[in-house]
Amino acid sequence: MALNEQLNKFKHQQARCQTTLSSIAASQASFSKLKITPGFQPKNAPLAPAKPVQPIKFSNDTQRLQHINSVRKSPTGSQLKLVIDLLYKTRQAFTAEQINEATYVDIAGNKDVFEHLMGNIKVLFDGKRYSYKPKHDLKGRDGLLNKIRDNVDGLDVADVIDSYPSVLEDLQALKESGDILWLSGTESQEGVVYPNDPRSKITVDADLKELYNKIELPRDMLDIEKELQKIGEKALTNTAKRRELAMIHGATRKPKPKKKPRGLTSRSKLTNVHMPELFEDKKR
Repeated sequence: MALNEQLNKFKHQQARCQTTLSSIAASQASFSKLKITPGFQPKNAPLAPAKPVQPIKFSNDTQRLQHINSVRKSPTGSQLKLVIDLLYKTRQAFTAEQINEATYVDIAGNKDVFEHLMGNIKVLFDGKRYSYKPKHDLKGRDGLLNKIRDNVDGLDVADVIDSYPSVLEDLQALKESGDILWLSGTESQEGVVYPNDPRSKITVDADLKELYNKIELPRDMLDIEKELQKIGEKALTNTAKRRELAMIHGATRKPKPKKKPRGLTSRSKLTNVHMPELFEDKKR
């Protein structure tokens, strides 16, 4: 009996030892499969050299974003000019989104720009798209010539200069072909155009030209006025009366010569004193 008890006790000890060994082997296998996260350092691990910090890379679009910001913070007039220049040069109709893409002007997000566009005589809005609105809606050279022929008293070039992009080239071509007369004037910088009636193109004989050039006109205004009275025309001047008044009241006084503008003096009031280079020429 004593021998059997000792044998059973030995078997129980062997079983406990086997269980302990199995648990140790399992723990070692799980530790070997564990993946350490990059950058994580166990508490008792030796110190590793720190990796250099990578510099932050900013977006290559920074310059464009700065430009968009400057456009949208610019005065309303500057933004209007960008939009109208786009409409004028392209002569196409654009939505607010397309204008935003082309000029960065946010019409939908800027109430002042929208209201000024609605009140601008050069902008046409159909409820969805914006387009350029010239004073005369002409499509080409034929329409331009018809417009000039409708204005027999002359058409100011400034009124048609924005009708379409090549209007000046067409005006020059019509002038060279003899269809119009393009005259310069003091009231209009671009000049005035007139229809050239083909019925007025006549040929004058050389004898008639010679006879015309031989006619001598009076050199004295009194004689000119007498000649006008002979043919029943009323002269706009009265030289005899003007000369009589001059004899009674004496010769008219000569106008005083204008004084030359003086340079800068100690009493001159200056503005822009922060820019002295503007006044260098004045001081000499």
